[in-house]
Amino acid sequence: MGRRFRVAEIFAAVLLFSLSAACGSRLPESDFRHDDRTPPPRESAPLRVGIITSATSPVGGSAFTGPRDGAVAFFERLDARGGIDGRRIEVRRCDDGGSGVGNNECVHKLVEEDEVVALVATTALDYAGASRVSRAGVPDIGGQPIGAAYDTYPHLYGIYGSLAPRDGTPGWNGRLYGGTEVYRYFKREHGARTAAVVSYNQSASAAYARLVERGLRAEGYKVVTEQVDFALPNFRAVAADLKEQGADLVFDAIDGHGNAQLCQAMDEAGAHVTAKVTNVQNWTSTVTDDYKDAPRCRNALWATGASRNFEDTGDAAVREFREATKDLKTHSQWQLEGWAAARWFTDAAKSCAATGITRACVDSYMNRSQGYTAQGLLLPVRFERLPAPPRTSRTCLSVARWQDGRGWVGQGDMNRTCFTVPQLAYEP
Repeated sequence: MGRRFRVAEIFAAVLLFSLSAACGSRLPESDFRHDDRTPPPRESAPLRVGIITSATSPVGGSAFTGPRDGAVAFFERLDARGGIDGRRIEVRRCDDGGSGVGNNECVHKLVEEDEVVALVATTALDYAGASRVSRAGVPDIGGQPIGAAYDTYPHLYGIYGSLAPRDGTPGWNGRLYGGTEVYRYFKREHGARTAAVVSYNQSASAAYARLVERGLRAEGYKVVTEQVDFALPNFRAVAADLKEQGADLVFDAIDGHGNAQLCQAMDEAGAHVTAKVTNVQNWTSTVTDDYKDAPRCRNALWATGASRNFEDTGDAAVREFREATKDLKTHSQWQLEGWAAARWFTDAAKSCAATGITRACVDSYMNRSQGYTAQGLLLPVRFERLPAPPRTSRTCLSVARWQDGRGWVGQGDMNRTCFTVPQLAYEP
């Protein structure tokens, strides 16, 4: 399975470009030296795992908490059923505040002071401590690839896998590769031919928009580019042009608030499209509220990803997730992926129970995790270290469409919605 272009990788940059970069001293290298060959703890001792989340960041309080909440729910349910080999899971959480300095502090606290056996469901705006996690030999399991860390360092295992060498340099010589399967899907399944890409007049937003444009053109689309001013965006003009150009699809490199404004303008202008395509980060149960002023555009929202729709309660693993999280006010795809990450750690730890649940043993299991699915919640995950990037890859997709009264409705079997597509290079 090839690596997808990740909207989350530039999500932070799109929202934060008006803010200054955080600065400050980093912790000394000596603070991160650790021998993971230490003896396992007593069998009765709890297993400590760490979860790093940018819970209070400039992006907003709820933007990154989904994976954490899903993982915590899994561990609570696991403890209620006896834990792992009779040992309960002690979750140590750390909010890095969305800064590199805060992230390094979280890494120091969890890895050195708390001596967690693994990190799980990391969701960090600036994963500045990633190299130190790797050097300590701590497996980081099922993290969200907001940046390039999971395609850069060994011992880090992103939720979607990686084919890169992970030798300390992002991807292959600093370049990552992603496929065009999303664009192929809408072309083949819905006959789409004209696609619009909306961005802000800011470097990170514009750069991602150009990446989307390249993928669309590679699939033979006519591409309409729309750029708005971040401070004073004129979405009405964009919507009018989308109608004039007859766009079938709309992709974007803008934030959630901007998307809601765009959708409202599209409804007001009568710009009706086959799909307003969003990503896994916006695959949430809050659509009705988020797009309350744009009912037509709201019902044209589609999401694509690499995990089973959290509303697919016909699936036993999804039902288990929903039952365990029924007290949460909202649900999201990121919560489900955090749940899957916690299950992944649990399967790794169980495999080590007979010999001792150590960092090294858990890491060894992760290195063997070819085709892992978390009981069908994930598309099969691969970790390989290919010496050269693949030119093409067969990649599968999970697709859902929002419908008022029904929520996110899955579109076909994600394990069969597959395409062999080109892999295009980009710089993180």
